[in-house]
Amino acid sequence: MEKEFLNKLYLSHKACQGCPSPALVEGFFTDILSVLFSDFAKIEYNSLKEFELHVEKLKLQLDQILYKSPGKGEIKAEDVVVHFFEQLPSIYQKLTQDVQAMYEGDPAAKSTSEVIRTYPGFYAIAAYRLAHLLLKLGVKIIPRIITEHAHSKTGIDIHPGAKIGDYFCIDHGTGIVIGETTVIGNHVKVYQGVTLGALSVNKEDAKKKRHPTIEDNVVIYAGATILGGNTTIGRDSIIGGNVWITRSLPPQTKIYYQAKMSNGNTGETDTVVYKTH
Repeated sequence: MEKEFLNKLYLSHKACQGCPSPALVEGFFTDILSVLFSDFAKIEYNSLKEFELHVEKLKLQLDQILYKSPGKGEIKAEDVVVHFFEQLPSIYQKLTQDVQAMYEGDPAAKSTSEVIRTYPGFYAIAAYRLAHLLLKLGVKIIPRIITEHAHSKTGIDIHPGAKIGDYFCIDHGTGIVIGETTVIGNHVKVYQGVTLGALSVNKEDAKKKRHPTIEDNVVIYAGATILGGNTTIGRDSIIGGNVWITRSLPPQTKIYYQAKMSNGNTGETDTVVYKTH
């Protein structure tokens, strides 16, 4: 390699010297998850004091991560650490509600512990909820590292900027995409391959609401694609598999594909069935 190119690479390393690596951030996330849920614990604690000391260690670790992060001048790391750990009880409550939703929504689930230990949906939601909290506290980049770690591990892509309500259920999960400005209500269930995306990918639309709103008690089956910031799926609706939606639907709507069988070139095609209860 030419010396000029090597020098360019060297300067890029100097510019980010000390920046927290993705591996460090991922390690912090998994440690927090193991504190909240003993199913992930790698350490046995002999006393409450030992457990408290471990939590204090995690506070110091988050402070170091934030101190080294790009854009750190826009936040006070010590304030973020305090607020983050103060809100962990609320995050824990939300995650236990998500676990209950997945347990009740999947006949194959034998226990809530099984959901926590083995379901990729739980892991992805846990990463999202912790990353979303950091994003709300003004932290940059770190939330994306956390959710992209979960994405690589589970195949579920949830942007930390999305707003997701209580009792969120992901069943199977592989291939789910939930965009940055998506809004999801309470008691929503989403199956594998669902995309909640944008109609436009223009950079000038970055600050606009580009992704859909899903109201309470909606079920979205596998492979459905729902696009657009002005698209709202009304409460208590059922979205069938493999449908493509770019406009709003009223509450209590059922929409699905109905295949037509053909014995020859009769011109028959599949149709979309749209019903309001």
